[in-house]
Amino acid sequence: MKKTLLAAALMGASFSAHAVAPGGPGCGWGNLLFEGKSGLPMHILATTFNGTSGNATFGMTSGTNGCDTNGALTYSGESLLGMNGVMEEVAQDMAVGEGEALTALSVSIGVDASDRAHFNSIMHQNFASIFPSQDVTAAEVMQQINMVMSQDQQLAKYV
Repeated sequence: MKKTLLAAALMGASFSAHAVAPGGPGCGWGNLLFEGKSGLPMHILATTFNGTSGNATFGMTSGTNGCDTNGALTYSGESLLGMNGVMEEVAQDMAVGEGEALTALSVSIGVDASDRAHFNSIMHQNFASIFPSQDVTAAEVMQQINMVMSQDQQLAKYV
């Protein structure tokens, strides 16, 4: 059950992790209604209004409601691997070459289902370089994973 929750959290976090301001910073009627307001409650209300009415999605597809999808999405939060306990489970799965945490990682990176067995194998083969010590950071692990993937002909397309 714990690993299933981990996979769901990783997948959910990966979708939200790429979008600080999807559609742009002023997208949706929620932003219009709460314009100039600040603080967590106002942001939650604006987001909830945009999400429940679907107007931000409509605005992004139609180019209305203050939405602009030309800009690149950004993320300035913590790495998914930095979440409590996730890196340990990924390390354990990577050491054996399979497991739910490793699958969740591959899904969060965007690896197609047809390439996941290869991803698992390559991560297992490179475990020592990805996790060179017990005190390695999540950022260092992700940097190594990206390097390993970029050097593999089949996985380079995901970097």
